[in-house]
Amino acid sequence: MGLAGGLSAPALLSGVGRAYAAGDDIPVGLLFSLTGAVAVVEHTLHDAALMAIEEINAAGGIHGKQLRPIIEDPASDPATYADRARRLMIRDKCVSVFGSYTSSSRQAVLPVAEQRNNLYWYPTLYEGRECSRNVMYGGALANQQQDILIPWLVENYGPRFYMIGNNYVYPKEENNYCKTLLKDLSGEVVHEEYVPMGHSDFSSVLNRIRAEEPDVIFSTLVGDSDVAFARQYHAAELNPEKMPVVSLTRSEIEVKAIGGEAAAGHFSSAPYFMGHESPENEKFVEAYKARYGADAVTHFVNEAAYFQVYQFKNAMEKLDPADVSPPNIRDAAVGMSMKAPQGEILIDENLHTHLWPKVAQWQADGQAKVILQSEERVAPKPYAAYPGQECTGKGLVKT
Repeated sequence: MGLAGGLSAPALLSGVGRAYAAGDDIPVGLLFSLTGAVAVVEHTLHDAALMAIEEINAAGGIHGKQLRPIIEDPASDPATYADRARRLMIRDKCVSVFGSYTSSSRQAVLPVAEQRNNLYWYPTLYEGRECSRNVMYGGALANQQQDILIPWLVENYGPRFYMIGNNYVYPKEENNYCKTLLKDLSGEVVHEEYVPMGHSDFSSVLNRIRAEEPDVIFSTLVGDSDVAFARQYHAAELNPEKMPVVSLTRSEIEVKAIGGEAAAGHFSSAPYFMGHESPENEKFVEAYKARYGADAVTHFVNEAAYFQVYQFKNAMEKLDPADVSPPNIRDAAVGMSMKAPQGEILIDENLHTHLWPKVAQWQADGQAKVILQSEERVAPKPYAAYPGQECTGKGLVKT
């Protein structure tokens, strides 16, 4: 891909490096939607990343310099993400940008980050099938949520799955991976359907669920659709003890909107839950509540938004200030481990993160009780559902 303005990569990188070395502070971009359809989630990612920046500054910064967050609001519009990312990387000379919740917004920024040879730190679970050298992936992949989850569900609830999700790439790819696991476990999908984003009337879906009587309702609904489905399931007086909803996307923030009583008894799989017991998580939750209010909740995406800022800090501290450039930050980060709230994590050569899979059951108080956890952190496999394709430190490799 060609470089904007006809500049060579070394010229672009030395410009960023010189700006950092000569400046009184370190410019970093925050590109999370504070308005629009996804702001309800992205605002919490912004909050967690900003809190990490302020903690780092309070502790003396990096190389004695303060981080200077430059905040842009892409207003939940993919085209605006690309425009604001370009502004942060070119005009503001940010050495990294932290942002996005949806895959569509990440994919809008991706060509900008690649063109400028900059780094985009993406904290969200996603579908995989991407292998960029300009994105640092902090969220869970299919194998990091489902490998521990699906065998446990089949053993404890049964092999018959009803799949319901929103109609876009993430649910379809997650379901594709789930079906490969079910096949090995002699499981079956009794019904698979997708509804538009924002869909809120699930009466026909619940009627089909009553008719099919699946063992598990495997949900990849997101946002408002997940909230509406959970409330209507509860109102229909279906029984989670016999037919639980199992989600890859439902976190404390969705449960807060659903209400603890309606969410109780169902399950989620994620690398982090607010109730996880560790000194690092106790500190994280306490600081987050102190800053954003006693009712604020942490969840598995804003935990990643928080720890990615520290991954950036640790990588920067491995470099001489004169050698700072986005590619050098990336290379310094590879193989680096740190203690996050969820456990000790590590950045793989494929720029995804080794994480700690957990399965938890939601309680009436809105918190999740972890009932199953991986005994060791799990390596990311972006192409787990596609034999013969692998993301490596050199990019996508076909074997």
